[in-house]
Amino acid sequence: MECFHFKEFFQSRKSREPFACDPRLGLTRSFKFCRVNLPIHVRVRDLIGRLTLQEKIRLLVNNAAAVPRLGIQGYEWWSEALHGVSNVGPGTKFGGAFPGATAFPQVITTAASFNESLWEEIGRVVSDEARAMYNGGMAGLTYWSPNVNVFRDPRWGRGQETPGEDPVLAGKYAASYVRGLQGNNGIRLKVAASCKHYTAYDLDNWNGVDRYHFNARVSKQDLEDTYNVPFKSCVVEGKVASVMCSYNQVNGKPTCADPYLLKNTIRGEWGLSGYIVSDCDSVGVLFDTQHYTATPEEAAAATIRAGLDLDCGPFLAIHTENAVRGGLLKEEDVNMALANTITVQMRLGMFDGEPSAQPFGNLGPRDVCTPAHQQLALHAARQGIVLLQNRGRTLPLSRTLQTVAVIGPNSDVTVTMIGNYAGVACGYTTPLQGIRRYAKTVHHPGCNDVFCNGNQQFNAAEIAARHADATVLVMGLDQSIEAEFRDRKGLLLPGYQQELVSRVARASRGPTILVLMSGGPIDVSFAKNDPRIGAILWVGYPGQAGGAAIADVLFGTANPGGKLPMTWYPHNYLAKVPMTNMGMRADPSRGYPGRTYRFYKGPVVFPFGHGMSFTTFAHSLVQAPREVSVPLASLHVSRNTTGASNAIRVSHANCEALALGVHIDVKNTGDMDGTHTLLVFSSPPGGKWSTQKQLIGFEKVHLVTGSQQRVKIDVHVCKHLSVVDRFGIRRIPIGEHDLFIGDLKHSISLQANLEEIKS
Repeated sequence: MECFHFKEFFQSRKSREPFACDPRLGLTRSFKFCRVNLPIHVRVRDLIGRLTLQEKIRLLVNNAAAVPRLGIQGYEWWSEALHGVSNVGPGTKFGGAFPGATAFPQVITTAASFNESLWEEIGRVVSDEARAMYNGGMAGLTYWSPNVNVFRDPRWGRGQETPGEDPVLAGKYAASYVRGLQGNNGIRLKVAASCKHYTAYDLDNWNGVDRYHFNARVSKQDLEDTYNVPFKSCVVEGKVASVMCSYNQVNGKPTCADPYLLKNTIRGEWGLSGYIVSDCDSVGVLFDTQHYTATPEEAAAATIRAGLDLDCGPFLAIHTENAVRGGLLKEEDVNMALANTITVQMRLGMFDGEPSAQPFGNLGPRDVCTPAHQQLALHAARQGIVLLQNRGRTLPLSRTLQTVAVIGPNSDVTVTMIGNYAGVACGYTTPLQGIRRYAKTVHHPGCNDVFCNGNQQFNAAEIAARHADATVLVMGLDQSIEAEFRDRKGLLLPGYQQELVSRVARASRGPTILVLMSGGPIDVSFAKNDPRIGAILWVGYPGQAGGAAIADVLFGTANPGGKLPMTWYPHNYLAKVPMTNMGMRADPSRGYPGRTYRFYKGPVVFPFGHGMSFTTFAHSLVQAPREVSVPLASLHVSRNTTGASNAIRVSHANCEALALGVHIDVKNTGDMDGTHTLLVFSSPPGGKWSTQKQLIGFEKVHLVTGSQQRVKIDVHVCKHLSVVDRFGIRRIPIGEHDLFIGDLKHSISLQANLEEIKS
């Protein structure tokens, strides 16, 4: 892979100036907030006590103003690191000693790896590079990533940023990536992550409805068991430093002005130790666009009282003082917001004086785009590639092939491979360049771009395929089709792409492989059913090393192990599901089919969790319980716990006693080494509960051919075998639950234990 050769040291500056508490300033020595040996809450209280109301208010926005009399510099809170350090936000810039940063695959691709350790490792590398750039004065330390919204509708232009449609998968991704970014140094933070966009946000612009005007009508059931699950995991499991509230309203209230969602749920129930930030200009949007309050001062007061701590945008800086003067808001409310933001800054070391003397202070240009980081980007791309179909073992291709025709609008792309919210990559290997490492190539794009508005170039593409030993078509989408502000209109390949694929496959002398580059699913039923198309790969947006990873899979250097993190629906599915309908569950009386694999039972092109390998794997169940007694917290609750629903409230069960171990042997029964993704689903008893399965766990196992490994999956009854009723209450149904482990099925019977449990 091509890469930049960084200088060993900063070009013009030796180190970043201290954000505050510069040891060279005698002024700061007497300030209690500069004393590193004091508890952070004591330092925060001291600092806030020294600020005037006007100074406080200028700290409530992303471009926080300096306080020169206290030796505090201005700070830009808005930086992004979705899948690598990005320059989307104003807090990060590239240039000088930092011309680029490692561009990992887009999140939807990395999610397809179902590999928690990989997600955490990517986070660790991204935060290394972020700290290095901060030390060089080119980036901040607060990153508004990851996006953990559930990929509810296949048209959503930002689905590519998410870990997919399953809330458990999204939650595990969120916690892992956040741990990687923030580090494990106790109260200290390497960088501060932010999980977004809370909540029920997954529409940008569809049929005249945009995210600024949309009121998401969500049931308590769907909010509890789908939309809020990844955010809860982010806070409770990942210990994230921040949550971002969204533009839309939920049930008539803007999320950034809803005390139930912010103060009660994020900070109260989940215990957020950090700050809540608005999506950019969303405080202005709830006043100017949604007309939620009569005056701007009321809007400022409503958001801060609801629990908002920081405004991405100028609104709070302009209107908060008048809100306080007018009695709509107390200065104490402003102090509480500042305590949350300043605490995070102190946990980052921003009030500890000289940056170079702090942890991570030695990171610099030599720690960005390192060979190891770029190798991890390649490794991640390989793990995220999904083999959708492999007719007659078309793949892997023989390395003795003389020529390969490489065709399609995405066959020689660079920036397309890194998707949105990306930065400047260290360098690129395009699909064409990757394939050239294995064979002589004949290249023809077939279309000028992914819109593929004409078929004038198809003859040349057919000729190329006719004279090659194999043909690789690299088709799909890019940010002109799916992006922020841009939801898709359909699920088919754009323009004449389908015709190009079919004509080239018909003309091809050798095997034909279709490679799809996209964030969202594509209805490629035509290709799935075309006997002349031997194999289909989905590669998502595979990052800077995407072309190398694609070629490694095509020629068998890497054995694909990715699984789809979202359902691939047929195109006609869309006619039955307006994007504005937030309901997850099917409603047959209205012809509403439901959403995602958990609730939709209709035909699919490829199902959630689908993904093939060049080898084969066999599973055998070694150990799993058949009957489990659910102990209650006390006899008092038992009288009201089961009843007609025949289900126990999770809050009434003794959950600590309900951790089960399921042991499975996995064997590689094929003729090639490979990595297997073991997915485990559960299904509750029949009756009023949904009969659809729900992902409860997954494990990656690398096995050389002929070898076997034992895998233990932890099943927590309260978490994995519970369901949410229509009132939003999580319950454990009594009766027979089914576990689906690969091709195995195992039943566990849950019984209620009404004996009193002594605490």
